[in-house]
Amino acid sequence: MGHYISRRSLSEQDTLPQGRISFNEEAPPHYSSWRVDRGAAADVQANGTIGEVRVGMEVKAGGQETECQGSRQEGRRPSIYSSVDAVPHLEFYSNATATGRVRRNRPSLETLHSGTGHLPHVLDQGEEQDSAVEKTRQPVRFGWVTGVMIRCMLNIWGVILFLRLSWITSQAGVILTWVIILMSVLVTSVTSLSVSAISTNGRVSSGGAYFMISRTLGPEMGGPIGVVFSFANALGCALNTVGFAETVRDLLIEYNAVMVDDINDVRIIGTITVTLLLLISLAGMEWESKAQIIFFLVLMVTFTNYFVGTVIPATPEKQAMGFFNYRAEIFVENLFPDWRGSQGDFFQMFAIFFPSAIGILAGANISGDLKDPETAIPKGTLFAIFWTTLSYILISVTVGACVVRDASGNLNDSLPFNFSEPCDGLGCKLGWNFTKCKQSQSCSFGLANSIQVLSLVSGFGLLITAGVFAASLSSALAFLVSAPKVFQCLCRDNIYPYIDFFAKGYGKNNEPLRAYILTYFIALAFILIAQLNVIAPLISNFFLCSYALINFSCFHASITNSPGWRPSFKYYSRWTALFGAVISVVLMFLLTWWAALITFGIIFFLLGYVTYRKPKVNWGSSVQAGTYNMALSYSVSLSSVEDHVKNFRPQCLVLTGPPNLRPALVDFVGSFTKNISLMICGDILMGDSQSVMSNDKLVKWLNIRKVRSFYTPFKADSLSVVANPCVKMMCHAP
Repeated sequence: MGHYISRRSLSEQDTLPQGRISFNEEAPPHYSSWRVDRGAAADVQANGTIGEVRVGMEVKAGGQETECQGSRQEGRRPSIYSSVDAVPHLEFYSNATATGRVRRNRPSLETLHSGTGHLPHVLDQGEEQDSAVEKTRQPVRFGWVTGVMIRCMLNIWGVILFLRLSWITSQAGVILTWVIILMSVLVTSVTSLSVSAISTNGRVSSGGAYFMISRTLGPEMGGPIGVVFSFANALGCALNTVGFAETVRDLLIEYNAVMVDDINDVRIIGTITVTLLLLISLAGMEWESKAQIIFFLVLMVTFTNYFVGTVIPATPEKQAMGFFNYRAEIFVENLFPDWRGSQGDFFQMFAIFFPSAIGILAGANISGDLKDPETAIPKGTLFAIFWTTLSYILISVTVGACVVRDASGNLNDSLPFNFSEPCDGLGCKLGWNFTKCKQSQSCSFGLANSIQVLSLVSGFGLLITAGVFAASLSSALAFLVSAPKVFQCLCRDNIYPYIDFFAKGYGKNNEPLRAYILTYFIALAFILIAQLNVIAPLISNFFLCSYALINFSCFHASITNSPGWRPSFKYYSRWTALFGAVISVVLMFLLTWWAALITFGIIFFLLGYVTYRKPKVNWGSSVQAGTYNMALSYSVSLSSVEDHVKNFRPQCLVLTGPPNLRPALVDFVGSFTKNISLMICGDILMGDSQSVMSNDKLVKWLNIRKVRSFYTPFKADSLSVVANPCVKMMCHAP
């Protein structure tokens, strides 16, 4: 493989050191990089020219070496452009997966043109030591299991699972509870497919959902959703902290250790808890990841304890509280809904349950801390959805088959063999008379009255309490970490003013400590509400809005056929993404319409600001691709339409040079184009002359003068090459 650079007299030719090519059974051939010797470099500095390059190649095969050298000396046509292009190296385009090899990425055009891309070479002992020292300074990176799957599972297994799932099963029945679970999983599964497609389309930096939406739809849509999504994660931290505080408060009530009252105890415990979580987050991602693994192990023990408890024979004390092990009559009774209270409604139950499924973006939110985000995000997210969905369905079925809706907890309500008292309800068939407490609505136990049902069913109740602690604290910690990461990425893009203060990072992982403090105070403000059922619907709307935009981003990028849309994840469809976007918006209004209106009001306000400000960023969004497609299709359709006097518009090429030097000519042509006809200001640069001002400044000058025109500079040897010098203006007429 040779590469011709330039010609020089044959007596002054230099040759490069011979390259080597070796073949390995496990990987593609490896080509070493070419290096110019010092004599050639010195000759280049002295003469300003580079001689013809000879390329040598040695092939190692069976201990024998053959050497081929050649040179090309034929003449080339002189050109003002450099004909030296970077040699495309095999290492740039190979994805070797053999043992010991690192997967390589394709180089950018800038890397190829600048010639900075080089091939790896064998490290000597000193370089190995430097590499080892550098490796110790590298930030912590996580794989798909610890970084995505476990993190998403912990985020999904929140307080709703332990404190509200049994109550939702009582209200909606087992069948409608399955419908609620599957509806939530449908939205999150479709969204995860869209996230997988977007994350495998290119490099995913830190910022999670904001990064994906902004780089796909542009800053106009990315900016608003970045603010809303960061705020939603802060609310998620508050939700799980309040759930933890409620559990601790119930324990204090059980042991007669109430501090103030029910509401204020939740506020005090929640404030202390979120402060401790903040300290863990400030310690760094490594400590936070270790804490998540501990929480995950505790939850595994908790689930085992629960399922074992369902088959342990119920004691009389547990039967008085409504637990009777697996009974067919209990399961049939709990299959159908029994709506009670002001929140006895299907969509209210869905609004309360849906926050338990919003943890699917926990891994994507820390994409900057993953080893391989393109692989880790799809695999970890989909596995997390599968296992958590299975756990929710199994728990709702088992609790609905073991526990009655109403129980008094009084051992004296057991029925003797020969009883004559009036008895009504399923409890009579099981040997207990709960009729009195049902009629007076004073039952304290059962699916419909107690939120500690899982503790009752389990073999050892304190392990369920430990599981509640682990689930709520792990979810709160994940949200507390996700919100600052997303907000830091938004601040770095400088889309909104006065927020760049929170963009600064600290330490080897670039931790957003300032954003942590901001998230802490936002979460603390909602913790002071101290009511789980009030916070849950707010979070549902914010996350549904985020999911709608993620799905719409995937749909829009697919429908515009942008050349840059080539995701390696193929198990998605543009129509499922559109369905996910539509169903998310519909659910927002069905759950809490006033919260949906507030959410969209915030989105449109932030969208209007970004559209007005027009930040100077170019991320190659699908909106740009769609604009190009529409302009191209309209231009092609107009080419087949004949001109008509009713639709005539002058199309003017104005040889103004720099437009600011001939304002009178610009105003003259603008007086009859009226900003509704085509006008092009041409600037012919002859010889070595260059434009005095940049194109952007000249276009800005035209906009300030309220003249809609294109500015096009181009080089030519003389004016006559382009047009007759006597013609200053050419107008096309029918």
